[in-house]
Amino acid sequence: MVNRPQWKKRIHNAWKEASIVWLSGVRRSGKTTLARSLGGPEEILYVNCDLPAAEERLRDPEFFFRSCEKSIIVFDEIHQLRDPSRVLKIGADLFPRLRILATGSSTLAAGRKFRDTLTGRKRLVHLLPVLWTELEDFSCKDLTRRLFQGGLPPALLTASKKNSFYREWLDSFFARDVQKLFSFRDADKFNALFEYLLRQSSGLFETSRAASDLKISRLTIENHLQALETMHAIARIRPFFGSGQREIVKMPKIYGFDTGFVTFARGWDPLRPQDHGVLWEHLVLEYLQAYFPDETIRYWRDKAGREVDFILARRRDHVDAIECKWNPLDFDSSALREFRSHYPKGVNYLVTPSARPAYVKRYGSLTVKICEPSSLAA
Repeated sequence: MVNRPQWKKRIHNAWKEASIVWLSGVRRSGKTTLARSLGGPEEILYVNCDLPAAEERLRDPEFFFRSCEKSIIVFDEIHQLRDPSRVLKIGADLFPRLRILATGSSTLAAGRKFRDTLTGRKRLVHLLPVLWTELEDFSCKDLTRRLFQGGLPPALLTASKKNSFYREWLDSFFARDVQKLFSFRDADKFNALFEYLLRQSSGLFETSRAASDLKISRLTIENHLQALETMHAIARIRPFFGSGQREIVKMPKIYGFDTGFVTFARGWDPLRPQDHGVLWEHLVLEYLQAYFPDETIRYWRDKAGREVDFILARRRDHVDAIECKWNPLDFDSSALREFRSHYPKGVNYLVTPSARPAYVKRYGSLTVKICEPSSLAA
């Protein structure tokens, strides 16, 4: 069993604030393995809600919780239950000393089953694919392999990329996850949009263009986008703006949830040197999502096409700018200089896999910290 200490710490810290932790993440991201690693068999009662017997076992939730002799209860894939929010609410209200972990592929508020979102009773943890900082824990020292095969543990731990894994995952995603929570009927339209987004991952997304390309209505595309975002299959990064200096203010960038699926959808086999940069940008985004879960991540772009990859608005008038480059020698500071002419306060980062230790470099009047992702959290 691979140890994932950062995520275990996140869960235990969340339990200090609320008795329920909702652990979400896409299928095969390692939720079950992580849940089972939180304690020994004498501490954890594990309930697999995929099994029909789980529904009968939880028919009387109060009796179930009262008869539990363990300190931790794990409800794996709890969205499979008929009324999951009722079970969790009874556990939180009547048995507050229990530590409850519920796992699911989506956010807690997804679909019609979750009529009660347990306000004040739970904390949220979104498990991402294997992060930059976790590669050694997975005995993977080859960053290019992580970019190519992705960060879902079954894919990362194979000796070579198996396209059958990605195809099977995509084919089953709609049937096993989406249909359980949403009322969509046309799997072909949903899958066409999902693969379209993976092929264009990290690019600007325009609903009208996608509707034209795919011959799908704008309303259907927006509904499917919301579902994909709820299921953590995409990240919609919206633009940062404020000065009105011919900035992009509406058009989001869409990122696929995992680089392995991006390379699969694009047919990038093998990777070429020019492919590394955009995939590295995905890894930096995942790191930001993991270590800054409560902060809104934006990007900045003006109408002349100058762009800063990611923006973190830390506090009023103070915004950090993050540029991602596989090779720091490829960095062009012109976009960052333009951004700072409008928003002068904040730290500038150039995040690259080859900057240990971190160092500071001047680009004219601009000071930039060149570092690995781990320096962002520090």
